[in-house]
Amino acid sequence: MNPSEHITRLLQEVSEGDATAEKQLVGMVYDELYVLAQKNRRVWNNNETLNTTALVHEAYLKLIQQKEKNWENRVHFYAVASKAMRCILVDHAKRQKTDKRGSGSVKMPLNEMLLCPAEKSDEVIALDEALKRLAKIDESHSRIVEYRFFCGFNIEETAGLMGISPATVKRNWNLARTWLYREIRSSIT
Repeated sequence: MNPSEHITRLLQEVSEGDATAEKQLVGMVYDELYVLAQKNRRVWNNNETLNTTALVHEAYLKLIQQKEKNWENRVHFYAVASKAMRCILVDHAKRQKTDKRGSGSVKMPLNEMLLCPAEKSDEVIALDEALKRLAKIDESHSRIVEYRFFCGFNIEETAGLMGISPATVKRNWNLARTWLYREIRSSIT
């Protein structure tokens, strides 16, 4: 059994509540989750203050604590993991923005404070809001951005995951990026 098939089998067993499979899974996916977290750091132009390890741990906990664990396969798992990382980073950016305005909220642990530099909070929030608007207009364009930008999947992987041609992914990726750029620029300025 190749590693991809083994991970898919473990994901199914974890979905069924197998605690042993969960322990095996973390050992097999940790390195790939770490790479995925590094790709998610691109949101902040690879700012070295980001704590990739904390992001991986937080995302993994979020995934494992879900009540419904219906991961279809390895690629689907990593797509869900990427979305979890995006949510963590956006939530952190929102907390930082609130803290900047003097909300009096409780200080965060050092690991969380290193997730996103405060000066990038507005950009992270703008990107997230633009992606939500894009999803309302065209869900497939939004998913392409998720898979390409946050998961780091290439054109072929994205096409396979979505069941569409690579040419369609490439065309829609270019359209979505242009649309997002315009939306983000107008919301930040």
